[in-house]
Amino acid sequence: MDPTIAGLGGVGVWSRELRYNSDRAAVRDAATELEELGYTSLFIPDAGGDPLGVADELLSVTGSITVATGILNIWMHEPAQVVREYRALRARRADRFVLGIGNSHATIVDADEPGRYRRPVSRMIAYLDDLAAAGLDTKEEVILGALGPRMLELSGTRAAGAHPYLVTVDYLREARRILGDGRLLAPELGVVLEADPEVARARGRDHVSGYLELPNYLTNLQRLGYGDDDFADGGSDRLIDDIVAWGTPEAVRERIDAYLAAGADHVCVQMLNVPDEHLPLTDWRRLAEVL
Repeated sequence: MDPTIAGLGGVGVWSRELRYNSDRAAVRDAATELEELGYTSLFIPDAGGDPLGVADELLSVTGSITVATGILNIWMHEPAQVVREYRALRARRADRFVLGIGNSHATIVDADEPGRYRRPVSRMIAYLDDLAAAGLDTKEEVILGALGPRMLELSGTRAAGAHPYLVTVDYLREARRILGDGRLLAPELGVVLEADPEVARARGRDHVSGYLELPNYLTNLQRLGYGDDDFADGGSDRLIDDIVAWGTPEAVRERIDAYLAAGADHVCVQMLNVPDEHLPLTDWRRLAEVL
């Protein structure tokens, strides 16, 4: 396995804000500080635009932290071009970049061309084939945004591991079983640093409710045993508590430890309900004190 992927441990940051905040000088300062705080990775999403360019920007102001796409949307980027940019980026930035790819969602992919999103597993296999044809060893150099068992299996046989999103401790135990040993398991974990249960759960629901309208997330949660009562009104207390780590920094640290004990190698924390892509520096700092 690629040494950067194999060595990815500890706790990282998953952030829309680093990707989309318009004050790029503030973003660069934040990336530098996150490295100084001890976070080991920065994962950024892709809903269009140039994610590898943003990754390069973050790498340019840091010296040791790993930057990853979580994930690059395979419907929006040509494989051969991705490989060329990946190779150049790795060479320029001391191999600190990790390529995570995924299918995204029909609501995004079909926005301009309805009906384009179909057969996501077959599409991923074809994309991996194209990456390999362009010279990328996908089993060593790529991780997949995976949820269901078929995509997890693919993450173990055709990729270096999986980066699941919106999952639970129980999910991670099964994901590790499917992946087997020697493949990276690096889940995202939503975080609300708020000790009041009502306030914390309300913020959690604000985040989770939109995902309950997306079939891939809903199906995955149903596989985990959640039912209609759990999906009503933005999510039951049980569902929110299982998906979102809320409370004091120490309580969040306990959830991170539970993820690691369940089979995760690395956990990417996402501070939830940040308005207007504001950089949540205070929360990042508070959590770093207990990591």
